[in-house]
Amino acid sequence: MVIRVFLVDDHAVLRSGLKMLLEDEGDLCVVGEAEDGASAIATVAEAQPHVLVLDITMPGLTGIDTIGGLIERCPSVRIVVLTMHDNTFLMKQALQRGARAFVLKSSADREIIQAIREVRAGRVYLDSTLADKFMAEFLSGAGPSASDGKPGLTYREKQVVDFVVRGYSNKETAEGLSIAVKTVESHRRRIMDKLGLRSRAELVQYAIQERILDVEPDI
Repeated sequence: MVIRVFLVDDHAVLRSGLKMLLEDEGDLCVVGEAEDGASAIATVAEAQPHVLVLDITMPGLTGIDTIGGLIERCPSVRIVVLTMHDNTFLMKQALQRGARAFVLKSSADREIIQAIREVRAGRVYLDSTLADKFMAEFLSGAGPSASDGKPGLTYREKQVVDFVVRGYSNKETAEGLSIAVKTVESHRRRIMDKLGLRSRAELVQYAIQERILDVEPDI
């Protein structure tokens, strides 16, 4: 039986390449595409895919925030998250929202086809790299987040987040923490990459959810 697949990613080139990869398989057929979460939610019911491949980092709604809307509009769809973020915290979030698989873009050519077939068969699939990382964290007692619930952020990074979400500039943050402006910029890039976020608005939402605003600046 042919598996109907829907692709959601803001990069047209990636969607095109992924479509070619999937349709080289006799049992996979791409029945729809969208460049962002809102468009996917609006069109998924009409396409009626068996499996939807979803990027996390997109304009507007993040992939994590899109999952619930997709399942509401098309309850039978199985969601495979395809992302560049090697982050077990994001993986846990996606699975909690209803995704059935989590695959890294760096290994998509090896794992995405298997992931699609596995979730269509009713099973859960985790990228082998992340599965190993998750188990290592679990066995060490670290879990997929830092001890206070923040995924891999150092205390200094949490301080930077606190300044940023309160609206301070890089210069003001540097002065408040007695560090160089370039150091603040480096922290901000690393924080956004770790958390899979793209905008200050998303960072504010995350900081409120994880109570990072409770961190007192060490100045």
